[in-house]
Amino acid sequence: MATLNFELRNRTGSSNAYAYITGLALDNNNALFLLQSDGKTPYYPTSPSDTLTALSQDCAIPLGPSGGSVTVTIPHLAGARLWFVRDGKLTFFVNPGPALVEPSPSNPADPNYNLFWDFCEFTWNSAQLYVNITYVDFVTLPIALALTTTSGETKVVEGLPADGLDRVCAGLREQNARDGAGWDKLVITNNGANLRACAPNTGITLDNSLFKDYYAAYVNEVWSKYAGTTLTVNTQAAAGDVTARVANGKLAFSTGGIAYDQPSTADIFNNSSGAFAVTGDSTHDAITARLAAGFNRSTLLSNPMQPNGEQVAHYYQNAVTNHFARICHEVTLGGRGYAFPYDDVAPSDGEDQSGSVFDSNPKLLTVTVGGLAATSTNASVPAASAPPPIPPKPKGLHGIRKLINRFSN
Repeated sequence: MATLNFELRNRTGSSNAYAYITGLALDNNNALFLLQSDGKTPYYPTSPSDTLTALSQDCAIPLGPSGGSVTVTIPHLAGARLWFVRDGKLTFFVNPGPALVEPSPSNPADPNYNLFWDFCEFTWNSAQLYVNITYVDFVTLPIALALTTTSGETKVVEGLPADGLDRVCAGLREQNARDGAGWDKLVITNNGANLRACAPNTGITLDNSLFKDYYAAYVNEVWSKYAGTTLTVNTQAAAGDVTARVANGKLAFSTGGIAYDQPSTADIFNNSSGAFAVTGDSTHDAITARLAAGFNRSTLLSNPMQPNGEQVAHYYQNAVTNHFARICHEVTLGGRGYAFPYDDVAPSDGEDQSGSVFDSNPKLLTVTVGGLAATSTNASVPAASAPPPIPPKPKGLHGIRKLINRFSN
């Protein structure tokens, strides 16, 4: 069975830090997989008779003293996550299926809620290794990636600096002081310290009155603009460029009978509900991804050619925008990391924002938790025109991962 090594580096400042690896084992009939605490032994939970059944094996991989590292070995995995926790251990459960019950950042009753934990996502199959850091749901621990290939190339995503959480929280509070929209409510504290900065979609889960009509005026402006102007969307797929105009209250495209009602603020932030729900039609969903990115970055009024013709400097320039995403990119070393589910949308010749590394010949993945030095450099960034093999979004906690259950509010 094929295996690959991950080096996990502890830069948290704590000797009480742990990693967990979960996913679906591709070479074992997609069985639910966790790695045991020795960092090399697979654990395949069986289906229990009751919900919220405790794991029968210890899957907390100790990272050792801060400044050190451990090496773990994984098989081919899909839909996988590498979890980190500082100053404690995470609690996972298994439901009948078996289905893994993961930690939740949006349920105060979750036993993990008040812990400092975070994760990155990856898939390793016979084609390649694909890894990304994600802020789609929240920010807590800085995570950085360095993928070394068999040819000796190293591809790096630097992630947040060591003080990244505090800087993101400060940015959210400052933005709320400017517009009073509720950005400060995305900051979750514990005993007076910043615990996590929630993405707007997670914040709405915690408080469904948050950002209720935040995008309403902007959406109305977009609908008004394209009642008299043609919007062109490059699907970056077989359908190529498609055009649309607003008619009878809908943004109607020239292909496939595809039309959109006005999205709500929640639709824009979570990218998977209402007008932006996933349909399974590849052209429709490709258009949705580019519209959702245009709304989150607030570029639809300034650019009728989505997403081509854009530059990163043009993103988040409207007063109404996804300021959480803006702040995450401003704070992150190198500016790269998923800050909303369609943050990998980019012009065909544009800069990648998604915080991913991938290669067909991986040798070693080094994952650092706790933050790199601010003087680090982004050694090698994969071109935005090289599409990852992962199916289209949504990613993160709002992705479609049918074999995984979570605590509900």
